[in-house]
Amino acid sequence: MSAENEATCWLCERPIGRKVEWHHPLPKSRGGRATVAVHPICHRMLHSTFDNATLARRGTDAEALRREPEIAKFVRWVADKLPDFHAQTAKRKR
Repeated sequence: MSAENEATCWLCERPIGRKVEWHHPLPKSRGGRATVAVHPICHRMLHSTFDNATLARRGTDAEALRREPEIAKFVRWVADKLPDFHAQTAKRKR
């Protein structure tokens, strides 16, 4: 894959590595069918931060999600990591 064709993560906007997951910005449980490519760590972060009801209300706007304080902090932290970097993510807050 050449640099100009390189896929990027919908959430953090880093290049996608060997491992890719497909996120439904509008959750499937809320009728969503479209998917976007994300890193596994980014996918876990989205679902540990937001429940499906919240994602249904505002999950289709990646830019708005990146402005959320917890996501903004995560995106800054992961920015210099390799595309296939992975680390444990926190469980969903109840």
